[in-house]
Amino acid sequence: MFGTYKPEDVEILLKDITGLVEPLPTAEREKRIQSGVHYSEMLPIEYEPSPAYLAAYEDGLRRYAPLTAAAVASVSRQIWEEKGEDAVLVSLARAGTSVGVLIKRYLAWKYHVEVRHYTISIIRGVGIDKNAMDYLLKHHRPEQIQFVDGWTGKGAIQNELNRAMAEYPGVDPGLAVLSDPAGLAGKCGTHDDFLIASSCLNSTVSGLLSRTFYRRDLIGEKAFHGAAFYRELLEKDLTYSFIGAIEAHFPQAADRPLEDTVPAGGALEEVQAICEQFSIADRNLVKPSIGEATRVLLRRVPWMVLVRSMDDEEHLGHIYQLAKEKGVPLMEYPLVHYRACGLIRAIADS
Repeated sequence: MFGTYKPEDVEILLKDITGLVEPLPTAEREKRIQSGVHYSEMLPIEYEPSPAYLAAYEDGLRRYAPLTAAAVASVSRQIWEEKGEDAVLVSLARAGTSVGVLIKRYLAWKYHVEVRHYTISIIRGVGIDKNAMDYLLKHHRPEQIQFVDGWTGKGAIQNELNRAMAEYPGVDPGLAVLSDPAGLAGKCGTHDDFLIASSCLNSTVSGLLSRTFYRRDLIGEKAFHGAAFYRELLEKDLTYSFIGAIEAHFPQAADRPLEDTVPAGGALEEVQAICEQFSIADRNLVKPSIGEATRVLLRRVPWMVLVRSMDDEEHLGHIYQLAKEKGVPLMEYPLVHYRACGLIRAIADS
């Protein structure tokens, strides 16, 4: 174990690469990504939140802790009804890990069962960590496995899982997520694109772990995918304050049915329309949903963020603040499935 997650909450199937990889500035990473270097071969310099941005995060956490807990309760109930006490949670590092901890804790609180919870790596364009999958299937039956993530954007990771699980008969590739505006997950708390506060920060709500890493010179044939531990951020770690804030609302969430309607039309068609409207040839440069727009502001170089409304402090206050700090313009756009969408400009066009 490395990082700050408690061993009773999650078993981390990742290789510790702390100190083996020099983190790169955002602009340099963007240049390398668009020149063909895979994003998983680099680590970013962690964004240090300003006091104003941390205040926006705390405000978002206060506002949305009850809804987040209700989404945890809803998706946990679906997992329980399908798999019962045999469920094995397999969260996708790193955004899925804290959500997996919350689901594990909710199942213990509501149904008095201690299910196993692991976190593993899946990387777009690389695939799932096959050594981690071999480990899981050595210890558990295929039908026990339930993959967990935080939210869906345009379904890139769900599609990656669908392809990967073709090699693992009996393992359901369907994700369990809290927010599924794309309508592509197997189980979800809600289809509403709401603010999951953990999307506002990086390692400091993820056990101080980096995003997952894969480069063959450092990850051997029999090793798990890697991650680094940002030990220097120990005093700024908010992982368990986030988990605790949501967990405190479990009693109310258990009795709170979520009204949930799926907007008409397809989310992926909406993404395609955005590509056409803004002359974006590569759909990977369009990052829809509050969670994805937030992460693109934290880790990439967006040239614009589309928002459903310029007057939605409740849902988008942290995005307004981050865009202001980064000098990224906001544009009001009639989004249907999503409340925000980050746009990355191809370097060749800039």
